[in-house]
Amino acid sequence: MPQSLSKIYVHLIFSTKNRERVIPRHLYPELHAYMGGVLRDLGCTAVEINTEPDHAHLLFVLSRTEPISTIVGQVKTGSTGWMQKQSPELQSFYWQNGYGAFSVSQSNVKEVQEYIRTQQEHHRVVSFQDEYRRFLQRYEIPFDERYVWD
Repeated sequence: MPQSLSKIYVHLIFSTKNRERVIPRHLYPELHAYMGGVLRDLGCTAVEINTEPDHAHLLFVLSRTEPISTIVGQVKTGSTGWMQKQSPELQSFYWQNGYGAFSVSQSNVKEVQEYIRTQQEHHRVVSFQDEYRRFLQRYEIPFDERYVWD
Protein backbone atom coordinates (compact mmCIF):
# COMPACT_ATOMS: atom_id res chain seq x y z
CA MET A 1 0.00 0.00 0.00
CA PRO A 2 1.70 3.25 -1.11
CA GLN A 3 -0.28 5.58 1.20
CA SER A 4 -0.22 5.81 4.97
CA LEU A 5 -3.74 6.50 6.17
CA SER A 6 -5.12 6.76 9.67
CA LYS A 7 -7.92 8.32 11.68
CA ILE A 8 -7.34 8.05 15.39
CA TYR A 9 -9.45 10.22 17.67
CA VAL A 10 -7.88 11.34 20.95
CA HIS A 11 -9.65 12.87 23.94
CA LEU A 12 -6.99 14.87 25.75
CA ILE A 13 -7.51 16.13 29.30
CA PHE A 14 -5.18 18.21 31.42
CA SER A 15 -5.44 20.62 34.33
CA THR A 16 -3.98 23.94 35.34
CA LYS A 17 -1.02 23.79 37.71
CA ASN A 18 -2.33 22.78 41.15
CA ARG A 19 -5.84 22.78 39.64
CA GLU A 20 -6.06 26.52 40.22
CA ARG A 21 -9.30 27.96 38.85
CA VAL A 22 -7.65 30.76 36.89
CA ILE A 23 -8.86 30.57 33.29
CA PRO A 24 -11.36 33.42 32.81
CA ARG A 25 -14.49 32.54 30.83
CA HIS A 26 -14.15 35.56 28.55
CA LEU A 27 -10.91 34.07 27.18
CA TYR A 28 -12.39 30.66 26.31
CA PRO A 29 -13.20 31.35 22.63
CA GLU A 30 -9.75 32.77 21.87
CA LEU A 31 -7.95 30.11 23.92
CA HIS A 32 -9.85 27.34 22.13
CA ALA A 33 -9.05 28.89 18.74
CA TYR A 34 -5.38 29.16 19.70
CA MET A 35 -5.23 25.50 20.77
CA GLY A 36 -7.01 24.49 17.56
CA GLY A 37 -4.39 26.40 15.56
CA VAL A 38 -1.56 24.60 17.33
CA LEU A 39 -3.23 21.26 16.57
CA ARG A 40 -3.71 22.23 12.92
CA ASP A 41 -0.05 23.26 12.60
CA LEU A 42 0.93 19.81 13.89
CA GLY A 43 -1.23 18.01 11.33
CA CYS A 44 -4.11 17.28 13.69
CA THR A 45 -7.76 18.14 13.17
CA ALA A 46 -9.54 19.70 16.15
CA VAL A 47 -13.04 18.30 16.61
CA GLU A 48 -14.09 19.87 19.93
CA ILE A 49 -12.23 22.00 22.48
CA ASN A 50 -13.56 23.30 25.77
CA THR A 51 -12.08 24.55 29.00
CA GLU A 52 -13.24 25.16 32.50
CA PRO A 53 -11.45 27.49 34.94
CA ASP A 54 -9.12 24.64 36.00
CA HIS A 55 -8.80 22.22 33.07
CA ALA A 56 -9.09 21.55 29.35
CA HIS A 57 -10.71 18.90 27.15
CA LEU A 58 -9.62 18.53 23.52
CA LEU A 59 -10.98 16.01 21.03
CA PHE A 60 -8.90 15.80 17.87
CA VAL A 61 -7.77 13.51 15.08
CA LEU A 62 -4.17 12.48 15.73
CA SER A 63 -1.54 13.45 13.19
CA ARG A 64 -0.03 10.59 11.18
CA THR A 65 3.48 11.93 11.79
CA GLU A 66 3.64 13.50 15.26
CA PRO A 67 3.70 11.54 18.53
CA ILE A 68 1.10 12.37 21.15
CA SER A 69 3.76 13.63 23.58
CA THR A 70 4.95 16.22 21.05
CA ILE A 71 1.40 17.35 20.33
CA VAL A 72 0.52 17.70 24.01
CA GLY A 73 3.78 19.53 24.71
CA GLN A 74 3.19 22.00 21.90
CA VAL A 75 -0.46 22.63 22.82
CA LYS A 76 0.40 23.20 26.48
CA THR A 77 3.55 25.27 25.88
CA GLY A 78 1.93 27.44 23.22
CA SER A 79 -1.27 28.05 25.17
CA THR A 80 0.70 28.76 28.36
CA GLY A 81 2.61 31.53 26.59
CA TRP A 82 -0.59 32.85 25.04
CA MET A 83 -2.39 32.91 28.41
CA GLN A 84 0.50 34.65 30.15
CA LYS A 85 0.31 37.50 27.61
CA GLN A 86 -3.42 38.11 28.14
CA SER A 87 -3.21 39.99 31.44
CA PRO A 88 -0.84 40.67 34.35
CA GLU A 89 -2.87 38.32 36.59
CA LEU A 90 -2.09 35.41 34.23
CA GLN A 91 1.68 35.91 34.03
CA SER A 92 2.19 32.99 36.43
CA PHE A 93 -0.25 30.71 34.54
CA TYR A 94 0.90 27.13 33.85
CA TRP A 95 -0.66 23.81 32.98
CA GLN A 96 0.07 20.76 35.11
CA ASN A 97 2.97 18.57 33.96
CA GLY A 98 0.86 15.50 33.21
CA TYR A 99 -2.09 14.72 30.98
CA GLY A 100 -4.53 12.00 30.07
CA ALA A 101 -4.98 10.92 26.46
CA PHE A 102 -7.82 8.52 25.71
CA SER A 103 -8.82 6.83 22.47
CA VAL A 104 -12.29 7.46 21.08
CA SER A 105 -14.00 5.19 18.55
CA GLN A 106 -15.63 6.70 15.48
CA SER A 107 -19.01 5.56 16.81
CA ASN A 108 -18.54 7.60 20.02
CA VAL A 109 -17.26 10.87 18.54
CA LYS A 110 -20.59 12.72 18.74
CA GLU A 111 -21.12 11.57 22.33
CA VAL A 112 -17.66 12.77 23.36
CA GLN A 113 -18.19 16.08 21.53
CA GLU A 114 -21.39 16.64 23.50
CA TYR A 115 -19.65 15.67 26.74
CA ILE A 116 -16.88 18.20 26.09
CA ARG A 117 -19.33 20.88 24.98
CA THR A 118 -21.38 20.55 28.21
CA GLN A 119 -18.53 20.68 30.71
CA GLN A 120 -19.98 23.60 32.62
CA GLU A 121 -23.17 21.68 33.43
CA HIS A 122 -21.25 18.48 34.12
CA HIS A 123 -19.02 20.15 36.71
CA ARG A 124 -21.94 21.46 38.70
CA VAL A 125 -22.20 17.94 40.13
CA VAL A 126 -18.81 16.28 39.50
CA SER A 127 -15.40 17.72 40.40
CA PHE A 128 -12.52 17.66 37.93
CA GLN A 129 -10.61 15.21 40.13
CA ASP A 130 -13.54 12.77 40.28
CA GLU A 131 -14.10 13.13 36.53
CA TYR A 132 -10.45 12.38 35.79
CA ARG A 133 -10.35 9.39 38.17
CA ARG A 134 -13.39 7.96 36.35
CA PHE A 135 -11.59 8.23 33.01
CA LEU A 136 -8.54 6.48 34.39
CA GLN A 137 -10.70 3.72 35.86
CA ARG A 138 -12.86 3.33 32.73
CA TYR A 139 -9.73 2.97 30.58
CA GLU A 140 -8.16 0.63 33.16
CA ILE A 141 -5.12 2.85 33.63
CA PRO A 142 -3.37 2.17 36.93
CA PHE A 143 -2.42 5.36 38.76
CA ASP A 144 -0.95 6.52 42.02
CA GLU A 145 -2.98 9.32 43.58
CA ARG A 146 0.22 10.92 44.90
CA TYR A 147 1.49 11.63 41.37
CA VAL A 148 -1.66 12.41 39.39
CA TRP A 149 -2.13 15.91 40.80
CA ASP A 150 1.14 17.78 40.26
